[in-house]
Formats: sequence, C-alpha cells, structure tokens
Amino acid sequence: MIFDVRLPIGLLFLAIGLLVAAVGLTGDPKVFEAHSAGLNIDVVWGGVMAGFGAVMLVLAAIHRRHTPPSADEG
Repeated sequence: MIFDVRLPIGLLFLAIGLLVAAVGLTGDPKVFEAHSAGLNIDVVWGGVMAGFGAVMLVLAAIHRRHTPPSADEG
C-alpha cells in the first residue's frame, strides 16, 4: 500500500490556516489600516491555507473510498 500524503498535508495546512486566521481575527485593526491598506492579510491567507487543507482532506477521503482493498489487507 502506498502512503497517501494528502492526509497529513491537509491536516497540517488546515491547522496552521486556522491558527493564522485566528491571529488575524484577534489582532489590532489599527495595525492593518496602517500597514496593509486596511486588508487583514492574516485572515485572508489563513482562509486560503485552511481551504487548501480542506481540499486535500476531501481528496484523501475520496481516494480512500474509491480504492478497492488489496489482497494484503485481508
């Protein structure tokens, strides 16, 4: 059986993305207004990372569901 790297990559990106988004949501809005033209970069990229992680987890689940069991797995 080949190791499917989508599962740990998905978990990693989902966890880090949620942490980055949480930091952005709890941060001081005045900092974002002064440094990034009012755009909260942490929330945006945290969402992108969490979305990528969720896509990887969905792809891993689809692959696991559609892969027939091999003779070695019993």
